[in-house]
Amino acid sequence: MTEQDAIKEFKDAQAMLSGHFVLSSGLHSPTYLQCARVMMDAKRGERLCSALTLKIREWMQSTGQKIDAIVAPAMGGVVVGYEMGRQLEIDSMFCERVEGRFALRRGFEIQAGQKILIVEDVVTTGKSSMEAVTCVESFGAKAIAVASIIDRRGNNDVSLTLPLISLLKLEVPTYKPDELPPELQKLPAIKPGSRDLKQKAS
Repeated sequence: MTEQDAIKEFKDAQAMLSGHFVLSSGLHSPTYLQCARVMMDAKRGERLCSALTLKIREWMQSTGQKIDAIVAPAMGGVVVGYEMGRQLEIDSMFCERVEGRFALRRGFEIQAGQKILIVEDVVTTGKSSMEAVTCVESFGAKAIAVASIIDRRGNNDVSLTLPLISLLKLEVPTYKPDELPPELQKLPAIKPGSRDLKQKAS
């Protein structure tokens, strides 16, 4: 699958949106990529994740790395992580925020020494990925790489320190709240992400 093929999948799913969006990172952008809508069609999600799986297998072969399990930050990475686990034939679980920090719940377990792949839908600054790494390392496991459908880091102040394996790299402009261009200032901001959703203990 070429990058143009991947872009077409997003456009066909009406998942490449234009407007004024506040991303989970807090940055503002005129473009939003709604991976959840892309993954709504299981066949489309399978195609995209199959192409990403191929890249991950190539990376594993070139580096000699082995992956024992997947951990995906909730909410954006959950569906992608599940499909990637199915295709890579390894366990997939997700971490979710408890009092502002990622934690494993719902009976999920990882063991000390396991090598973990962090799976996201979109990486903009790498913040949630690195917070997931902290969660993984608290169990004595080792996060070895991050995989995502979309890499939209661009020139952002990226905190990601692990290799990033992505299907599609997009140069989409992002702005700090106090540096918005005039065209965005005129539009109401929409916050479609999930980072600030309040979670109740269960």
